[in-house]
Amino acid sequence: MIRFLLIAAFLILYLVLTIPILIIEWILGKFNKPASDMRSLRLVQWAFRLMLKIAGTQITVIGEENVPANEPVLYVANHSSYFDILLTYSRCPGLTGYIAKKSMEKTPLLSNWMKRLHCLFLDRDNIKEGLKTILIGIEKVKQGISICIFPEGTRNYEKELLPFKEGSLKIAEKSGCAIIPIAITNSSEIFEKHFPRIKSCKVVLEYGKPIYPKTLDKQEQKFLGAYTQKKIQEMLDKNKID
Repeated sequence: MIRFLLIAAFLILYLVLTIPILIIEWILGKFNKPASDMRSLRLVQWAFRLMLKIAGTQITVIGEENVPANEPVLYVANHSSYFDILLTYSRCPGLTGYIAKKSMEKTPLLSNWMKRLHCLFLDRDNIKEGLKTILIGIEKVKQGISICIFPEGTRNYEKELLPFKEGSLKIAEKSGCAIIPIAITNSSEIFEKHFPRIKSCKVVLEYGKPIYPKTLDKQEQKFLGAYTQKKIQEMLDKNKID
């Protein structure tokens, strides 16, 4: 429970104390937005790494060399914990926006930081608005900003992945960027499986080889979500923690 209280207190203090930074970076962004965005990214990554350290999370990283250093990508990951965002975002080499559920847009201060970091808010109940979000994601990638999605659509604590929503993979199909499959093993043991306690545990974060949709055969391109899901499931099965 001590870890939970420490992380909650740190998060609240961060959101409150960085209000001036948000304002300053908004102003500086008028003159040099890329530099301002990178400063914001590194600050949030520092905060996430510190929160993971407080949580006592022991992270084993595999295949990070598979992430291209100088081109935007579509990160595609399984999702079983709120900590998945901390685990993955703290390691992004460049600007990356996450696709989050629409309800998070109403969270004060947190949503301000999310928007600052190019996050998009997806309304899963409105097909028209959902399509607009995907189109914005395609434009972000074309501007050099990576996007990260959790295509199961919800947190899943089972060993088998839920079917991936094919529409979310359109960002890679239409932009031509690589898909980087990410397998996150055991992250639900940090918090969700014994809420409200946060426990020290081992987590494996594996980055698969880049998937370029246009290099796949027609059947694999047609079911790109299922193809990517299979690659992630294979990594999860390999990295199981007993």
